[in-house]
Amino acid sequence: MIPLRPLGVGEILDGAVSTLRAHWRTVLGITLAVSAVVQITQILLQRYVLPQQPQINPDASPSEQLEQLAESLRVSMVSAAPAMLLGLMATFVTTALLTFVVSRSVLGRPVTFSDVWSEARPRLLPLLGLTFLVPLIVVAVVAVGIAPGLLIGSGAGALLVFLGGLGAVLVVLWLTVRFSLAYSALMLERQGVLASLRRSAKLVQGSWWRIFGILILTALLTFVVAMIVSLPFTIVAYAVDGDGIDAMFAGGNAQLGWTFLIISGIGAVIASAIMYPISAGVTVLLYVDQRIRREALDLELGRAAGVPGYGPASPGDTTPRS
Repeated sequence: MIPLRPLGVGEILDGAVSTLRAHWRTVLGITLAVSAVVQITQILLQRYVLPQQPQINPDASPSEQLEQLAESLRVSMVSAAPAMLLGLMATFVTTALLTFVVSRSVLGRPVTFSDVWSEARPRLLPLLGLTFLVPLIVVAVVAVGIAPGLLIGSGAGALLVFLGGLGAVLVVLWLTVRFSLAYSALMLERQGVLASLRRSAKLVQGSWWRIFGILILTALLTFVVAMIVSLPFTIVAYAVDGDGIDAMFAGGNAQLGWTFLIISGIGAVIASAIMYPISAGVTVLLYVDQRIRREALDLELGRAAGVPGYGPASPGDTTPRS
């Protein structure tokens, strides 16, 4: 699937897409299941738990309009937080499970869902720990960033919240790239939770900007694909659901109907089922690429795949472990 040498950006992206094409049954089985769980959870939260956008009064005084705008912003942030966390966790889980699909695909070997499950099952507890630890780190960094401004209050506090929040976002971005290879290390190298974070930081060291650029490019590409796939479903959902039309013209103040939520949710599931494998494939191939560059993993891969000139394969060697 990939040349056994340090990889370029195009080779990493092409390898991720090739994995999706070659093992589409296994890949879509995993991503459709994860995407469906995430979308059902989001629909139920949006319908029954999350607050609705407040009504904006155009005749209100400037001070009242400012208060309404602040309340609307607060509700939007509260509503967006669960979706972001669910999406983050779904990305982590699919990346971890698809790690085995990509690793076998690198060696040119077939893979089924039962193969993935048998490999992943012993790692489920560490995977669960890492999946919850990373969002907790994100929440802790954001809380530390905005807490001083919230405690001060007033205009100075609002400015401090903005500056602290901006700093927290930059720190979270730095940590996200630094720990981006942790799931591959946890699943393939059988590392523990904290050890996998340290392993990722070691592999990323010195290549942060390169990995950041590839991850940003991948995010943009998957976003465009997701928009192309989900937009028709959203348009149809608005067209067939009267509540959706009301919500669109009311600026989100009307409650969305079940028809709108279900149709748009189906589009989101399909988009995610395509988006997650590409994102996961890129992450795993970045892990493989960094190990090729730093640890000559290409020699181990060549032996495991039985490529002439790399020596005999080790018995039972099917994945690029340490």
